[in-house]
Amino acid sequence: MAWRDTLRILPSVAAAALLAATASPREALADGAASRPPAIDVPMPARDLWQRIRVGFLLEPLISRHVGEWEAWYASRPDYLARLVERGSLYLHHIVEEVEKRGMPTEVALIPIIESAFNPHALSRARASGLWQFIPSTGKVFGLTQDAWNDERRDVVAATDAALTYLQRLYDEFQSWELAFAAYNCGEGCVGRAIAANQQRGQPTDYLSLRLPNETRHYVPKLMAVKNLILAPHFYGVELGSIPDRPYFTAVPSPPRIDVGLAAQFAELPVAEFIALNPSHNKAIAVARDGTLILPTGKAEIFRENLENWDKALVTWQPVAGKKGEALADLAQRHGVSAAELRQANNLKLDRAGRLSQAQPVLVPAPATAGASTATPGFYTVKAGDSLWEISKAFGRELSEILSMNNLTEKSILKPGMRLKVN
Repeated sequence: MAWRDTLRILPSVAAAALLAATASPREALADGAASRPPAIDVPMPARDLWQRIRVGFLLEPLISRHVGEWEAWYASRPDYLARLVERGSLYLHHIVEEVEKRGMPTEVALIPIIESAFNPHALSRARASGLWQFIPSTGKVFGLTQDAWNDERRDVVAATDAALTYLQRLYDEFQSWELAFAAYNCGEGCVGRAIAANQQRGQPTDYLSLRLPNETRHYVPKLMAVKNLILAPHFYGVELGSIPDRPYFTAVPSPPRIDVGLAAQFAELPVAEFIALNPSHNKAIAVARDGTLILPTGKAEIFRENLENWDKALVTWQPVAGKKGEALADLAQRHGVSAAELRQANNLKLDRAGRLSQAQPVLVPAPATAGASTATPGFYTVKAGDSLWEISKAFGRELSEILSMNNLTEKSILKPGMRLKVN
C-alpha cells in the first residue's frame, strides 16, 4: 500500500499515540477515545512553541477522508512546510499568547496557516488581505483602518486581535469550534442557512453533516490535517523547524512618521524584515498611528539609541495628489526620480498603460531643505492647478470631510503653498 494511502486511513493514529504519551492535562481527546487504535511508538518532540501549542489542542479528531488527503498534501511538500515555519516564527508566539489569554483552544492559532501561510501580504481574489485574510467590509466592522497609508488588515497585532474577537463571536453563536471555523471561511449566514436546512429535514447539524460550499467543506479538514502533522511530525515523515517559546517582537515607541528605510536602518534590520513585522504600511513612509513600530525584541534598544542620535530629517518623501489617468513616467520626470523608484515607494494602482487608475496620493522626494522634515502623510501642500475635489479624491476622502477638517467652504480659494489636513 502506498504511503499516501496509509495516511488517508490512519489520520488519527499518531495523534492518539502522542496524546497518550504526553499525558497532557487537557485530556478531552484521550478520555473520549474508547475505540482508539493501538498506540504506536512516536518520538517525543522537543519542548518549544510547537509543544506549547500541542498541549493546548482541545478539539476532537475529525474523521473525514479530506483530513487524510490534506495530511498527504502537506507531508509531500517539505519545502513549503519549511517556508511556512520560517515565516510563522515571526508571528506565532504572539498569536499563541493572545489565543491563550482568551481561553481558546490552540487550534485557533493555526488558522493563519490555512488562510495565508503566514504571509501578511497575501491577497485573495475576493480582496481578503493579511495573515487572517479579512475582506474589506469585515475588516471595517472590526475596526481595522484601511486607507492610502495603512491597511490594518495586514497589521499583525491589530488583525490578530480582530480575528480572535470575530472567532469568539462565531463560537458563541454556534457553540462549536468546527462551525465557528466554517463560518470564518464562508460567513455566519452561510453556516446558519445550512443548519436551518438540516433542521428542516430532521438531520444532524454538526459540521460534517452540513451542506457547505466546497472550499468550506475542505477548510476544517485542512486545519485538522495541519494539527495532526504538528502533533506527530515524525509519523508523517516531516520536519518542523523548532520555534523558541519566547516573544519574537515587541512594540517600540516611534515618531509619528519615518521613512521605512530609515526605520530599518535604525533597527539595523534588512528592510524586508522590517516590512514583514510592519506590513500594514502602504508606502515608503511608516505612519505609526498608535505611536509604536514592531521590532525584534533584541533590536528595540538599538533603534532607540540610533533614533536619539539622528539629527537629520526623518521623512524624505512628500505626498502629491496624483490624478486619474496621469502617467507614472510623467510624474517621475516632473519630480526628478525614476518611475521604478516611484513604484517602489508607493502602492500605486496603475492601468496597463502605466497610468494612475484612480486619483490617489503619490509620494515623491521632498525638497532637500529644512522643510523636508515636516513632510507628513497627514497633510498636503497645495500646488498650482489643484482643486479641492481632486485633492479629496486623491486622498480617498469626501469633499465635505476635507472642507470640515480645514474649516473651508466649497467657495474657498486654494493658493499654492497652503497646507491642508487630509488624514
